Amino acid sequence: MTELGARLKEARIAKGYSLDDLQEKTKIQKRYLSAIEEGNYGVMPGTFYVRAFIKQYAEAVDLDATELLETYKTELPTNKTAETLGSGVSIQKGDQVSGNKRRSNVARSSGPNKKFGDVMPKFVVALFIVVIIAGFAFLMLKQPSNTVEEPKETPKTQENTNVDTSKNNATDATDKKEETKKEETKKEEQPKQKLSDGEVSADNITTTYTLSGTKKFSIRVDVTGENWVGITDENGTTLGESGMFAAGDQIKENAKGKKSVRIRLGAAANGKVFVNGEEVKFVTSPSEQPTQNIVIKLAEEE
Repeated sequence: MTELGARLKEARIAKGYSLDDLQEKTKIQKRYLSAIEEGNYGVMPGTFYVRAFIKQYAEAVDLDATELLETYKTELPTNKTAETLGSGVSIQKGDQVSGNKRRSNVARSSGPNKKFGDVMPKFVVALFIVVIIAGFAFLMLKQPSNTVEEPKETPKTQENTNVDTSKNNATDATDKKEETKKEETKKEEQPKQKLSDGEVSADNITTTYTLSGTKKFSIRVDVTGENWVGITDENGTTLGESGMFAAGDQIKENAKGKKSVRIRLGAAANGKVFVNGEEVKFVTSPSEQPTQNIVIKLAEEE
């Protein structure tokens, strides 16, 4: 394999093309494409077609054809063969001149009909050869779709593809089931959040709850009517904003890292408190005690 052939083959593989794909794309017979990759230019119909086919191949795989032909010109066949043929034609012309002289001498004695009879067969043969070459070039360049393609083993490949696809689908389904089971197991193993029953203080204003089974600690207050709301941590530090809120307002605070949080509601009936999305039920009825403190303590890890 030549360096030019190797470079073209690498570009084809990088594009994901098979020789059959490239044959369909360039309309060049697969055996010629393979010969280009192997550097076997002897099977080509001529020097002109070597360069023409290489140019088409390069353009089909997005390579610079001009740069390739210039870089690897030493690997390509030269026009010596054409020159040799040209010399042969010259010799034939020389022979023809000598022959013409001989025929001229004969013509003097035999007359014009003899000279015409000698020249005419050669002219017909030359014309016939030109017609054959022109027809072959026309078929190669203008009607590539009529070339005989080598048989493809499509059914077998398709069958193998179907089998592999079925196996892959079965494997994917099994993997998904195993992942689902693992996720369900993890969910079962993870401790569920638990909020204890509230303990009401002697003054009936503060209710304390203990939160366990989770490391998350987020507070949300949904305001359903005019209400004063304030949130503080165990040190008395205010979290977020405190003050009057209107119906439809929502206060959210992330209390991660805090040991406890106190939510002060000026009108308990106009507010709902949530811990990690779970609603905190009032132990003391808001109608009995309008202003209430809700204290949430995070249980200590054992």
